[in-house]
Amino acid sequence: MTIVSANSVVKLPRLKRDYFLEEDVLGIAEDLIGKLLVAKTDGELCAGRIVETEAYKAPEDKASHAWNNRRTPRTEIMFAAGGHAYVYLCYGMHHLFNVVTGPAETAHAVLIRALEPVVNVDCMLRRRKMRTLQKRLTAGPAVLTQAMGITTADNGTCLYDPASHIWIADDGFHVGGQDVVQSPRIGVDYAGECAEWDWRFTLKNSKWLSK
Repeated sequence: MTIVSANSVVKLPRLKRDYFLEEDVLGIAEDLIGKLLVAKTDGELCAGRIVETEAYKAPEDKASHAWNNRRTPRTEIMFAAGGHAYVYLCYGMHHLFNVVTGPAETAHAVLIRALEPVVNVDCMLRRRKMRTLQKRLTAGPAVLTQAMGITTADNGTCLYDPASHIWIADDGFHVGGQDVVQSPRIGVDYAGECAEWDWRFTLKNSKWLSK
């Protein structure tokens, strides 16, 4: 595990607006592997390396909340221009963090499914009510948001705004094409043939992947 100081992360370049506007949501989902998700909540900055993502592409993807261009108060942020956070509540208790991508009205998104903790691990442990560092700290979309202090209150956050308290940074961590594994997404059996699409991306041999 690579530990990075909070001061170093603050100085890292944030991903720019144009990055999120690319129409290829699968390409972004793959490229996000190895980037750092950073959040400063209640004055405490934490960061984790993204090791697992899933792509969701409207309108044809039946697993997407915006399938068939369905618009609801919850999904409205998905139709914004790329670079915003889509944070929704799952089962009434789990906060899941997604990155909206593509031009406005495309409603593509990337779910961040797992992180390798790299900054302020003690804070993450405290938020998760854990005493020792274990995989379950950030290996899953519901637990990583708890560790990072991200909730539905952060829905709509602009990730490329220099003043934003949540962003994605590039620290130069190299991920080659051979280092990323594609497989079907998890928990989308209801999506018919879409459930078989290899739209889940993971960092090969990472110890921090979700179950």
